Amino acid sequence: MSLAAKKTAGDTLIVRELGLQDYEPLWRRMQAFTNARDGDTADELWFTEHPPVFTLGVNAGREHLLATGDIPVVQIDRGGEVTYHGPGQLMIYPLVDLRRRGLGVRGLVTALEDSVVALLAEHDIRARAKKDAPGVYVDDTKVASVGLRIRRGSSFHGMALNVDVEMEPFSRINPCGYQGLEMTDLKRLGIDATLTEVSRRLLPHLTGRMGIPADAVEPG
Repeated sequence: MSLAAKKTAGDTLIVRELGLQDYEPLWRRMQAFTNARDGDTADELWFTEHPPVFTLGVNAGREHLLATGDIPVVQIDRGGEVTYHGPGQLMIYPLVDLRRRGLGVRGLVTALEDSVVALLAEHDIRARAKKDAPGVYVDDTKVASVGLRIRRGSSFHGMALNVDVEMEPFSRINPCGYQGLEMTDLKRLGIDATLTEVSRRLLPHLTGRMGIPADAVEPG
């Protein structure tokens, strides 16, 4: 029997490029997927972007909403504070059975952060993560934010990577609960690429750090 024939659904990571999706229906799909999965369900990784929306984590303080205006606010079930999602921001949603992968929550957060650090290093940009403030930073600016939910040993929600984003909406909130935090994106850092190009460059960095071999990654 070939190695390919021996591969099970549990070994596989299905990668889906979903394009522009309304936030709340996709969040509900993540919840439904996680609630319905069992030990034989293949893990999935969703790449997408959203129309403008502010999201509040479970313990987020509403005082960090400064002047949201016409942008909707959605209270959700991830960790973390308030953040903004909008066009030009790549959303990376790992729907992963952590126990089966041998990953802890911190391990998944680190894999997400380090994949962006590695991507930026390809362009000679030095980035770093902070243990006390999850995400990826270049100097004092933040380029990626992380917020997860773990249910039944599996993850959903994930990471927002700013690729080419309108920055004005971030001024309407205290991003991630930090007053005066300056956000940036790949374009402002000198990387001119589409969301699809970025997702494809990021993918091997992320799967490698999650311990997923290249031959276990399949398009969805």
